[in-house]
Amino acid sequence: MRLLKQLLPVMVVAFVGGQVVATVQDNAVLCLVVGLASAVLSVFVYAKVVRWSERRQPVEVALKGAAARVGLGVLIGVAWFSAVIGNIAFNGDYRVDGFGSVTGPVGLFGFMAAAAVTEELMFRGVLFRIIEGRTGTWVALVVTSVLFGAYHLLNPDATLWGAIAIAVEAGGTLAAAYAATRNLWVPIGVHFGWNFAEAAIFGTEVSGNGSNDGLLSSVTSGPALITGGQFGPEASGSAVTFGVVLTIVFLLVARRRGNLVPLRRSARDATTATVAQ
Repeated sequence: MRLLKQLLPVMVVAFVGGQVVATVQDNAVLCLVVGLASAVLSVFVYAKVVRWSERRQPVEVALKGAAARVGLGVLIGVAWFSAVIGNIAFNGDYRVDGFGSVTGPVGLFGFMAAAAVTEELMFRGVLFRIIEGRTGTWVALVVTSVLFGAYHLLNPDATLWGAIAIAVEAGGTLAAAYAATRNLWVPIGVHFGWNFAEAAIFGTEVSGNGSNDGLLSSVTSGPALITGGQFGPEASGSAVTFGVVLTIVFLLVARRRGNLVPLRRSARDATTATVAQ
């Protein structure tokens, strides 16, 4: 019940915000304003629901230090995608033909901010956090990664491999980032930095959502295993490889800080009893 109480309000804000953004996506300024408003409203709703349903302060979205944490996450996300697109370019499958749109990235900033915030609140703030509290970090990481990948099957140019790649690289990395830091601002920053670099800077497809008007006018061609095909670079082999490396790094930090939650004794006992039957 607690999971639904927290998940549904954030989902409603995300859905309504997404619908409004879709209607104004041709207007960069309106898209920016609506996207940022959706992001802020989502955090506000999440914080209120946590206070109401758990009777505690939502420290995972505390404003103190939020800017620095988001900034760190953005740097990681941009660096991560830059390494991926650099690898694709090194193989001769990504080419920049010149400068692209100036206004496009403005609207994409708002759109990607809304997507990063709402998805992190839903998948890491609600699903991962609550599942982890009942089953431990490892089970929560696997379950939410699978759900995160499946969620991206709803996109227009989605593929099964793309969803699997998202589950492995992004689902794992973002959950591990939360486990390492115990706040949502770093994974929000990583998520936003990756998406913004992918769409608004390098002008590639994002998670099977079609082409984007980025700062760079670019062409991606070559084997889908290297480029990600129509799904975008997220489905490339290099994205998965670098994502797994980042996941391991974050999990090592989480272990060093004592942030990994072991499998609950009650869960182990229940599993043992089920097997015995």
